[in-house]
Amino acid sequence: MQLTIMEQADQAGLTAALACEALLKEIIAEQGRARIVLSTGASQFEFLSHFVKREIQWDKVEMFHLDEYIGLPESHPASFRRYLKERFLKFAPVGRACLIDGESKAEEVVALLNKEIEQAPVDLALIGIGENAHIAFNDPPADFQLESPYTIVNLSETCKRQQVREGWFERTGDVPEQAITMTVQHILKSRHIVSVVPRQAKAKAIADTFRETVDPNVPATILKTHPSWRLYLDKESSASIYQWV
Repeated sequence: MQLTIMEQADQAGLTAALACEALLKEIIAEQGRARIVLSTGASQFEFLSHFVKREIQWDKVEMFHLDEYIGLPESHPASFRRYLKERFLKFAPVGRACLIDGESKAEEVVALLNKEIEQAPVDLALIGIGENAHIAFNDPPADFQLESPYTIVNLSETCKRQQVREGWFERTGDVPEQAITMTVQHILKSRHIVSVVPRQAKAKAIADTFRETVDPNVPATILKTHPSWRLYLDKESSASIYQWV
């Protein structure tokens, strides 16, 4: 793991964006293209605002979507497809964007996603960490064994409460019961993983990730096993980790 701690969330986002720019330039120079996976949520605001401004050959980038609610229309403010279109694709003209259609039949969407993602390895995965230490929508206890790239999961009450606190929904009852998500095993198959996790709300999850051994009840702990995991924190999210660093 490569750990970087900055004073503010915006600094962490910029530093991570610069690192991702360097990685993608190297990957594209090496193989002529790059495949990336993007996460969403409030924690990625600063990173994405800087990432889309980097001098990257976006036409040589293929983008995959990490997760999406089942049954939520794209017009809803919480739609991750909408999020990525407004915050990333509007500014970064990638060669191909493979978004998750949460409104179609979920089993068919998963089958199509699995077929597409397995055509080549993922070079760079941007993986956030939730307040309950989930990665993607793999809530605790996460399935660390499932091999298929995407799957259907039930969302925990803790996860739903986070979505409400962040302002995506008015109440937990409005949050969809299920989502389509990339599995833990497929996240780990990525060549590089970058996590940008700012703000005080994530401090406990980050502390648990450092303190605990690899544990499905703290899903983010498994990222520590990856040979190229870069973690970017700010002063608030890193406040409780210093005894383990």
